[in-house]
Amino acid sequence: MNLFKKSMVVSSLILSIPFNTMTHAQEIGNHNDLVALFAEWRQFENPPLLNGAPDYTAGRFAERYPAFLALRARLDSFDIDDWPVPEQVDWHLVRAEMNGFDFNYRVLKPWARDPAFYASVWMERSDVPAHEGANNHAIVDVWKYKFPLTNDDERRLVDELGAIPPLMRQAPQNLTGNARDLWVTGIRDVRSQITALDQVLDMAGPSAGVELMAVISEAREATRELVKWLEDQAPSKRGPSGIGKENYTWYQQNVHLVPLSWDDEVRLLNRELDRAWASLKLEEQRNRDLPPLVAARNSEEFTVRAEEAVDRIMNFFAEKEILSVSDYMKPALLEHLGSFVPEERRNFFAITAHYDPAPLMTHSYHWIELARMDLDPHPSPIRQGALLYNIFDSRNEGTATGVEEMFMHAGLYDDSPRSRELVWIMLAQRAARGLGSLYAQANEMTMEEAGGVHQDWTPRGWMKTEPELLVFEQHLYLRQPGYGTSYVTGKYLLERALADFAKLREEKGEEFRMKDFFDRLNQIDSIPISLARWEMTGLDEDIRSLMQSETRLQ
Repeated sequence: MNLFKKSMVVSSLILSIPFNTMTHAQEIGNHNDLVALFAEWRQFENPPLLNGAPDYTAGRFAERYPAFLALRARLDSFDIDDWPVPEQVDWHLVRAEMNGFDFNYRVLKPWARDPAFYASVWMERSDVPAHEGANNHAIVDVWKYKFPLTNDDERRLVDELGAIPPLMRQAPQNLTGNARDLWVTGIRDVRSQITALDQVLDMAGPSAGVELMAVISEAREATRELVKWLEDQAPSKRGPSGIGKENYTWYQQNVHLVPLSWDDEVRLLNRELDRAWASLKLEEQRNRDLPPLVAARNSEEFTVRAEEAVDRIMNFFAEKEILSVSDYMKPALLEHLGSFVPEERRNFFAITAHYDPAPLMTHSYHWIELARMDLDPHPSPIRQGALLYNIFDSRNEGTATGVEEMFMHAGLYDDSPRSRELVWIMLAQRAARGLGSLYAQANEMTMEEAGGVHQDWTPRGWMKTEPELLVFEQHLYLRQPGYGTSYVTGKYLLERALADFAKLREEKGEEFRMKDFFDRLNQIDSIPISLARWEMTGLDEDIRSLMQSETRLQ
């Protein structure tokens, strides 16, 4: 018997699907069949069109839900106990995505509660596998296009932009929620689409064709009309925006596979916030006789420092045998050096980068991971590309945050002790903002009050310099439960995986090498750390515990 099955859930699903579907389900059972089911699932997850835009109407969701239950029942029919661990991990990835769809359908409902869901134009690539937050299926990634456009690319861009007007017109039908903070702040995201469309037209330049100019004009007007409607409705929106503690815990444990509850995360983030502040003060005491860091004064100085930081990090990887260095790593970092920002306009991260780019550059481990995914994808189709519903957050954000401190402890700043202070400041900021987001999801604080925690507990007042970052981050974390905490919870889970990996090596009398740990982590790719830990160590108690506690909240 498959110990991972949930008999109550499976039974309820079986009763809801046709007999011929179950007959097919009973005939499948190996990893190749799972890959085939995964392809069907991904095709299903992309909704059908309504007037040229993805259909998010309530009637369409209700109509399609039985087909989802059939797919889920087929997944649950697999007996995976005798599969190799990596193949079992793939099964859990598909399960997590299906749980994400079900949670969105029952609880999160971004198409009904979150106006920002309808913003479609993205000018830049995210530094994680997919754009952060709950986003619609008609995203236009302008960063993928090279301007001036070829005829074929312009035709493709016209087609993609063509989904915006019908999606804008569909939104008022779907947006029936009462979540005030999501509604009011989401207007800002939708409005920004007008500016983005203007940028696209500018980038296309005088060679822009008639169709491109027409579709941009139509998309711009439709967006403006939606903004006006949202503003008119805003005074009537008075409800909470968080999903509540129980839903938050279920979502973390059964979609993002984070083996923590809401209460666990509060304790962890409070602990990390205290540790970061205390460690910062100890660093300052240790460094009290050293000259302070001096911020870069101009573009040339900033660029030189940033390039030197890349060299410092790459040499550190090789000389300290932190991980195996691949040809794509240095170019991936060099493409994202950042740029000089005048002092009066610097946000939190710009402040740190102008003192020393290296601490924030270690967080840019993100770009190394994306380059790996692009150039050296995992052999399993299930792990190629981004997992849905931001399921990658504990892995990608947790690793990027974790290596900031890990590389520091491993000696990256031995010749620059003051840079260690920046690492602790960044950890405090991430713990503070995540803690605020937890209280907002529990509806114990408004988004503004959560931002107060974020501001007040960031050292040196560095979150009070530029308000745009504060609004952006707290809004994202309200839209995407668990994202605000993933930096710290993922860091904790990564440290735990490292401890287990090292202990097992010691118990076997084998030499521990940091390179072995990070190389193995990279080979496993961008999946939840609880699954990566299982694959790296054979320790599966987290997953077994999550499966045993899986209940479907109504």
